[in-house]
Amino acid sequence: MRRFTLHAAPPASVPATRPPRLPELVPEGFAFLAFLLPPLWFLFHRLWLALAIWLALSVLAAFLLPAAVLPYVTLAAQVLVGLQAQDIRRWTLARHGLPVSGVVIARDAEAALLRALDARPDLRSARA
Repeated sequence: MRRFTLHAAPPASVPATRPPRLPELVPEGFAFLAFLLPPLWFLFHRLWLALAIWLALSVLAAFLLPAAVLPYVTLAAQVLVGLQAQDIRRWTLARHGLPVSGVVIARDAEAALLRALDARPDLRSARA
């Protein structure tokens, strides 16, 4: 069984001027693709700030670190990105108005979404 955090817009007390955002599920754990290809993973998940910071730090490391140390620092940075990638997604979603609204445990993302929609019927209107 896997754990997912559910990110949904809080119930609005005032009429919304924009259409409601769809709820998103973010899995817990190591992001292997973020470890292998950090910039592509950031682009795919539209994490522009994280991508800009990663690029800036990569350029700085390439210019400031000796060539003998650079592969080890790059590997350590990629492991760190793989470990923290899902947390970066959660942080970005919270900044964009989708805070963590629950935790769902299911075998895959589809089952987790079904469980979340059963537990929170108010999310169904945003999905339709």
